[in-house]
Amino acid sequence: MRLHWSPRSPFVRKVMAFAHETGLAGRIECVRSVVEMTRLNPELMRLNPLNRIPTLVADDGTVLFDSTLICEYLDELHPGARLFPEAPRERWEALRWHALGEGMMEIAVLWRNEVLRDLPAREYLNAYESKVSACIEFLEQEMNSLEKAKISIGHVALGCALGYLDFRFPELRWRDGRPRAAAWHEAFARRPSMQATVPKED
Repeated sequence: MRLHWSPRSPFVRKVMAFAHETGLAGRIECVRSVVEMTRLNPELMRLNPLNRIPTLVADDGTVLFDSTLICEYLDELHPGARLFPEAPRERWEALRWHALGEGMMEIAVLWRNEVLRDLPAREYLNAYESKVSACIEFLEQEMNSLEKAKISIGHVALGCALGYLDFRFPELRWRDGRPRAAAWHEAFARRPSMQATVPKED
């Protein structure tokens, strides 16, 4: 399989961390692909008209895009326990946490893009920061359930979301006043899947 990839994207990291958790990382060839909001990548667009990463080309040539879809596909390829749980209660709980992590990543990427504008809009910056802060406060209240649950796509998404905040917004100090979320992330970040996918500039 070939994955159009960047070491900075939290969505790519989610896919690669998922691949490591499921033992599939060795089957994926990462192809460095540059995409930006205003910069089109013609080669990538021939595969994915959305001009986004991650984009996966499966062994049979099928092209999959959207990080969640790719993770669901990978979850069908390994013999271990599913990271998208099958039991209804566990599944909806995992997908709920995934939605929180995914939403945080989406907000953080928009926030980062706004910061990089020549004249960033203060009202947008304030709104993004407020939303991210509210998400982490919500996560702090979820710790009783999150810590007891088996690892799932929800854990992976949350780990990648918080890792992206560390990467792009260290000044945010999101851990302040959220000791349980901070402790959970510290432990989760030590997993081999997270250590192998730490975001970096290239």
